Amino acid sequence: MKIEVTLLSEQPRTFALKGRLGWAMTQLVDAGPKGLTPITRPAPRWSAYVFDLRELGIPIETEMEPHEGSYPGHHARYRLACDAQVTVLPGGDAQ
Repeated sequence: MKIEVTLLSEQPRTFALKGRLGWAMTQLVDAGPKGLTPITRPAPRWSAYVFDLRELGIPIETEMEPHEGSYPGHHARYRLACDAQVTVLPGGDAQ
């Protein structure tokens, strides 16, 4: 997946992402203010994707919340801390 992301903050910034980082950014934008969890949007390395996106300067909030079930514990909920616009680049719809 190849996308172009524009962060709509005080100083808008635009950059390109591809592969799993592009996929993860698209999932965060689609999730909106509710955010997402690895339980609701399974992926093998959410924490790594969030780390890499933060390294690029994308503001992502993390909130820890409890979960029940066979293996009770806590999981992360990730939310974008700014509005963003995603455009799929030509040839970018194939994963």
